[in-house]
Amino acid sequence: TVEGAENYIVESLKWLGIEPDESPEKPGKFAPYRQSDRKEVYRGYAETLIEKGHAYYAFDTQEEIEEMKEKMIAAGVVQPQYNAVMRARMKNSLTLSSEEVNTLLAENTPYVIRVKMPAKEEIRFKDEIRDWVVVHSSTLDDKVLLKSDGMPTYHLANIVDDHLMEITHVIRGEEWLPSAPLHVLLYQFFGWEDTRPSFAHLPLLLKPDGKGKLSKRDGQKQGIPVFPLAWNDPETGESLKGFREEGYFAKAVVNFLALLGWSPSSDEEMFILSDLEKLFSLDRISKGGARFDIEKAKWFNEYYLRNEQMDVLAKELASVGSTRGINASESQYMEVVNLMKDRVTFIPQMIDSAEYLFGKPKEFDEKTIAKKWSSELFSPFTEFGEDLKKVKDLTSENAKNTLVNVLERHEMPLGKVMQALRLALTGQAGGPDLMDIIVFLGADEVASRIKEAIENFKIN
Repeated sequence: TVEGAENYIVESLKWLGIEPDESPEKPGKFAPYRQSDRKEVYRGYAETLIEKGHAYYAFDTQEEIEEMKEKMIAAGVVQPQYNAVMRARMKNSLTLSSEEVNTLLAENTPYVIRVKMPAKEEIRFKDEIRDWVVVHSSTLDDKVLLKSDGMPTYHLANIVDDHLMEITHVIRGEEWLPSAPLHVLLYQFFGWEDTRPSFAHLPLLLKPDGKGKLSKRDGQKQGIPVFPLAWNDPETGESLKGFREEGYFAKAVVNFLALLGWSPSSDEEMFILSDLEKLFSLDRISKGGARFDIEKAKWFNEYYLRNEQMDVLAKELASVGSTRGINASESQYMEVVNLMKDRVTFIPQMIDSAEYLFGKPKEFDEKTIAKKWSSELFSPFTEFGEDLKKVKDLTSENAKNTLVNVLERHEMPLGKVMQALRLALTGQAGGPDLMDIIVFLGADEVASRIKEAIENFKIN
């Protein structure tokens, strides 16, 4: 149990638009839901397996197990495991008398409950993605079902819970495929074969370069999110990036993730969750691993940003702005969105790329100053600032006409001054339409920034 992990999972699902039909927050007929609240349920089923001869008590200490493995390695066994061979040499209810077992239980001797794996049995099941899987029981070990603290392992808990909660499909990563034969056997041991869920083992998510399984470490190394929300691990102190905090839309993440290992029957790529609910099918999941292409995720985010309603974007931008101490009106945020939405991938970048809209620039492109700034600009720029103040209805068209009129008086072409003027107002060499920026800033602010540029920029 990791502090905060349960709330994190609930919040992640909620952000992605996935609301469970039942949960600890919305109890129903299958409650309780936490394994810690169901310990006695699992114990009862583990004891049932012992009564049926499919499981047993094992009283061995970890030291005794390691000692036996070392002996087996010395005897030539390459990969010793607690199986039909080893269990015959260990301290368990299969090798001890019933009196000895009862004495150990009465003395509260620590024990685990292990499954009794058949020695010679072929286990067959059909996976929805990988077709028929056949495994011989002699290759499997006697997995622990119930730990010494009374908590179940995944092997027991998922079987019991899925049966009692009437789960129809178990969909999980392919790393769980080696455990599926045991789970099939457990359904058989309990007599639940007729209601056993269908299994589907999903392909692995691969690193962005396609070489090896994606891990949270890869996200840290490459500075990319691999978690839905940012996560601060209380045990290790690690801080892991989240898609939400990095500026991704939830629907872009859903769209991106759905196409990792699954493909629709058409060439269409844009799917919101309600589309996927209708179209998704297990038979179109690939067997091969899916490369985690973060650039594709950015592409999806750009698409949804471009097509989102302006007021929604403005509200999101205002939320970002408030966390950064920016004091702007709703209409101003709307104007910023209008200026920037086609130039960025994420909403926070609207502020990152255009901080000059919310305050005088603190840094200036030195290369542009060296190339474009000169004393011959001082007079026309000053006049432009003053003439702007006289314009009653400041629009992009009026701003441009005012600038053109000033430049005509000085016999100076528009192309010669535009980049220098942009630099004085924004500190940057590029960006949205300059006239739109001028309208946003207003005549007084434009005149003030021109004055400071003339006073502070060095002339080579």
